[in-house]
Amino acid sequence: MAIHPEAGKLPDPATLENIPALVSAYYTLQPDPAQSAQRVSFGTSGHRGSSLKQSFNEAHILAVTQAVCELRAADGIAGPLYLGFDTHALSEPAMRTALEVLAANKVQVRISKDHAYTATPAVSHAILLWNRTHEGAERADGIIITPSHNPPCDGGFKYNPPHGGPADTSETGRVEKRANELLQNGNRDVKRIPYAEALASAYVEEYDYTAAYVNMLGDIVDMEAIAKSGLKIGVDPLGGASLELWQPIADTYGLNLTVVNRCVDPTFRFVPRDKDGKIRMDCSSPWAMSVLLNMRDSFDLCFACDPDSDRHGIVTRDGLMNPNHYLSVCAWYLLRTRTQWPADCGIGKTVVTTDLLNRVAEDLGRKVVETPVGFKWFVPLLSAKKCGFCCEESAGGSFLCFDGSTWSTDKDGPLLCLLAAEMMAKEKASPSELYQRLTAKLGCPVYERIDSPADEKTRAKVKSLTSADVTMDNLGGSPVTSALTKAPGNDAAIGGLKVVSQDGWFAVRPSGTEDICKLYAESFKDKEHLKAIQDAAQAFLQDLLK
Repeated sequence: MAIHPEAGKLPDPATLENIPALVSAYYTLQPDPAQSAQRVSFGTSGHRGSSLKQSFNEAHILAVTQAVCELRAADGIAGPLYLGFDTHALSEPAMRTALEVLAANKVQVRISKDHAYTATPAVSHAILLWNRTHEGAERADGIIITPSHNPPCDGGFKYNPPHGGPADTSETGRVEKRANELLQNGNRDVKRIPYAEALASAYVEEYDYTAAYVNMLGDIVDMEAIAKSGLKIGVDPLGGASLELWQPIADTYGLNLTVVNRCVDPTFRFVPRDKDGKIRMDCSSPWAMSVLLNMRDSFDLCFACDPDSDRHGIVTRDGLMNPNHYLSVCAWYLLRTRTQWPADCGIGKTVVTTDLLNRVAEDLGRKVVETPVGFKWFVPLLSAKKCGFCCEESAGGSFLCFDGSTWSTDKDGPLLCLLAAEMMAKEKASPSELYQRLTAKLGCPVYERIDSPADEKTRAKVKSLTSADVTMDNLGGSPVTSALTKAPGNDAAIGGLKVVSQDGWFAVRPSGTEDICKLYAESFKDKEHLKAIQDAAQAFLQDLLK
């Protein structure tokens, strides 16, 4: 994909999203359930869409929330439901709609204190905190209204069951099926009361997500070491929900931390355009992060999170760290320093995350559990302490507390940011310097993901690929050692294909939320070898998709 000429530049005000039109469309446009693009559809990160495309409207949220109410009743979940929302324009309208349905269904809902925006990891943490002392029917679950790092026109809805992490396909399949039935029937079976009545009801109460999250950070990160180091830290919340967390974190633990941008604006006018010219609050994109990158010489360390705060972006004096690079350093650091973790716990990673993690694990005598894409696959690994650190290449990760207990089962952006500060405080080197030391010992991979437009037919064909479709016997000059359509860590379908050699690999899979196919490739030789792998992969796909 070519780099857009406006990439890395702040958007022209004349081109910003029309927020009044976007919110009005949420209430006034009605989806047509006969059109697949306007039905409820749960991808790897819940249901996403735009009110302007009639894929994220009030009708969708009414149906999905009612479906969640019915699911939790059928599964015997009667504890509180933790409800959070981020700073996208459609998130608050959708939160209000959801609250009307939840209260009408007599669900005990916990909303943020003072109507504060809510980070995804704070919701996951709250669910697990409650469930430490409540079992059976008293268990809690949660809903997060967010499209993550997607553009300003998008909305999203995620359900986290009592395990605290993203719902698996068995649960999302039930919600999706029931929600579409409700849509088809004009939502006549949806229970709903007015918003003011819901707020005043006995079923809605405030919860201080910020205090619950911030006050327990010492259980998982050495906050004292960060404070004593005096590190000068700069943070850009990118106009997202983590803004609610950073100043309380700095004040509680005495950190030398500056929030460089406190603006919340649903147009996200302060975020530079991404590689494709869209405003996308992706904290792993050097284009979207160009403002913070320009500040890096003013701080020892900088970091950012996306709008719902489940992703991290780490900026050192050397620049923005590639997520794969930083995650490899995290695994190396955590497995060496968390001495109270179970001796046999390893690393959880998706099949498209760097194989440097495999080399780190081998060097430290630990196992690797490879899963399909989606953080939901890591829930049982973190819950059962089979893996101390779980991560995916899209800048998402979480890990266990010092004592080996589970902190969260969803991606946690602020946590991974603070870990970078702990590393720098205790290793006396930046995460990028630690990466250079690591690759000098274990090899230096070259990794790239290429996104290409793909229609529904193409995406379906890629998703249905089998090992038998692979006829190549070498990849970039090295013999092919395996062709995978199932993840080796749990034998679950990848939803695509991964072809592996000793010196590199490629994987292809369709996006669950966009009309694109993603081609991932990695070489442990050099850029030229990576290009050879990519060429072989693209030739294979072109021949297959004729």
